[in-house]
Amino acid sequence: MNKILKNSWALFLGMGALMLAFGFQGSLLGVRAVKEDFSLTATGFMMSGYFVGYFIGAITIPKLISRVGHIRIFAAFASIASLVVLVHAVFINPFVWFLLRVLTGFSMVSIYTVAESWLNDRASNKNRGSVLSIYMVILYGTMGCGMLLLNFSNPINFEPFILISVVTSAALIPILLTKRKPPTFKKIEPMSLQEAYISSPFGMVSSFFYGTIQSALFTLLAVYAVGMNFSIFQISIVTFLLAISGAISQWPIGKLSDMYDRRKVIIFVSFASAFFALCAIFASGTMYYDGMLGSSKVWFYTFLILFSFCSLPMFSLILAHTNDFIPKEKFVAAGASLQLTFGMGAMGGPFLCSIFMNLTNLNGFFVFLMFFHILIGVYGIYRSRIRPVVTNPDSQFVAMPQSITPAGIELNPTTEPIEEPIKSVPTSVVEENKPLS
Repeated sequence: MNKILKNSWALFLGMGALMLAFGFQGSLLGVRAVKEDFSLTATGFMMSGYFVGYFIGAITIPKLISRVGHIRIFAAFASIASLVVLVHAVFINPFVWFLLRVLTGFSMVSIYTVAESWLNDRASNKNRGSVLSIYMVILYGTMGCGMLLLNFSNPINFEPFILISVVTSAALIPILLTKRKPPTFKKIEPMSLQEAYISSPFGMVSSFFYGTIQSALFTLLAVYAVGMNFSIFQISIVTFLLAISGAISQWPIGKLSDMYDRRKVIIFVSFASAFFALCAIFASGTMYYDGMLGSSKVWFYTFLILFSFCSLPMFSLILAHTNDFIPKEKFVAAGASLQLTFGMGAMGGPFLCSIFMNLTNLNGFFVFLMFFHILIGVYGIYRSRIRPVVTNPDSQFVAMPQSITPAGIELNPTTEPIEEPIKSVPTSVVEENKPLS
């Protein structure tokens, strides 16, 4: 473990700073959009821009990296991300912010790809799982801490945007000072979407639906909280709890999926997530009642934590389930296809969720989450009746952060065989067991 930290401290420190800024930015823009009287539809449209840029970048950035190099790509797009943040404070307009979010998404996926391919280069078969675990904890932990920075200054001021820009720029320092040479980038050729669907229809469909869920969850939760008259401190707590709960739940739910039918585990957590989303609606509806009918925000926090606990490990579960039906040598390719499908769903998530919120009320946010979780669960029940359980000894649950790229999927410790060292047998033992001539 010490060797991993020693060899990768610059990357971990740089990515930690970057996710600190990213977590702060996501919450800040949602709160600021409400303060600027953006409509829910305009806010959802604006927030969708990030995933549009992310999707475009995931397809195009490998060629650019092979042409320009890792360090230049990281420096260039971290600089762009830093500049884009400042432009938000100058031009207060939903369409302009949409374009800025596209640039942010493109920049972030470029940075993720560089960092994750670099980590792949530094990881060995023996420590790949540990590297991925540390990487995921850093990403979720710093993103959660970044959400607490909402308390730094009033979101209506320009100071929060400056702080985000400063922290983003600071992420460049450890990366650019590393002595180790950048890796040779290997472009991951994904399976065709048709081939991936034939291998695992449930994996592909649920990945698409889950993309809509997670993109809406991380972009519009702060908008929902502002509309419910949460204070800035309370909003930061809500978003922080969301990220941390999702990180904690990865191991126990993953362990459960390795012990039982993985598809049943996905179905269970899908319906459980829908149930806790419903509970959050009831809790939010009574928070402002007077007297005995009223409830404190603690119940809302509790149900949100339970929702996140069940929901956030789902992409990792879906990836592991898909691997149950394919040979080991195609794990990375299948993962890349799933990530692509996830991105396709994510592009429409915030905008579609905002429509739900417009048609009903603010609790349309949780209605949206309930609806798509139920869709995943129902489709899982359907698929379980027409396709038997398959046991693939090469497939196992590996926790994946929500920002994982095709390069990061290579960090999956099951993608390469671990060569067991050959123990040398003492000569005396060989002579002792040698047959008599």
